[in-house]
Amino acid sequence: MKSSLLVTPLALTLLCGSAAAIDAPPPYGWSTSAELGAISTSGNTVGTSVTGKIDAKQELPDFSNEYILAGYFKDEQITNEDGSKSRQRSAQRYSVSGKTAYKLMEDNDRLFALATHVNDKFGAYTTYSTVGVGYGTRLYSAENLTIDGELGPGYFRGERSTGETENGMTVRAAGSLKWRLSESALFSQLVTVERGTSNTHSTAETSLSTKINTTMQMKAAFSVRSDTSVPDDKKNTDTQTSVTLVYSF
Repeated sequence: MKSSLLVTPLALTLLCGSAAAIDAPPPYGWSTSAELGAISTSGNTVGTSVTGKIDAKQELPDFSNEYILAGYFKDEQITNEDGSKSRQRSAQRYSVSGKTAYKLMEDNDRLFALATHVNDKFGAYTTYSTVGVGYGTRLYSAENLTIDGELGPGYFRGERSTGETENGMTVRAAGSLKWRLSESALFSQLVTVERGTSNTHSTAETSLSTKINTTMQMKAAFSVRSDTSVPDDKKNTDTQTSVTLVYSF
């Protein structure tokens, strides 16, 4: 079976020059962003795909909380054996996650707890749920670049497309890179790896965001989802390329 390689482009940090500083931490309270992208095709190929995400963050004196809701679907027109045409759903994935982190005495040192659930109708795992705890810290900090890391144990439960159910303990590691290229451009890399006894589940997103105005951004992203153990009729890796508008409030 094929395998995927998720690479965090830390080598790019060698090129950092006089770009603007990373944004200061948000003030106490809520900050929310909503992003949406859609593609519609006609002619020889007829189809529609939509991707969206809501990311709500809450900053408190001792805690940081984050809640994420995301979805993606794709419809395509197919030709049936009798020559008639019909619409068919070829991709459908929804995910929800919640995370709370307790701030320790040192800046950017935190203890966290999280829970995630993914429903992927056409994936190797039709449902995939995890809970976990751990420790997070800032690994590197410069005027225009930050790298954060997390590590801790967890537990997962997943249902394969074949109907089989799996569950067990995992070790979760995550990394986040943010590189402020200029006042209006931000490069980000997010990587998460959950290693269990029977499967290693990995996700990664590489994105470039540019400001349109004080509340709107354009975001181009490439994301990867990978499982090392999948049914014979499924591929190890799913990828998605998207261009979305992001509204922050």
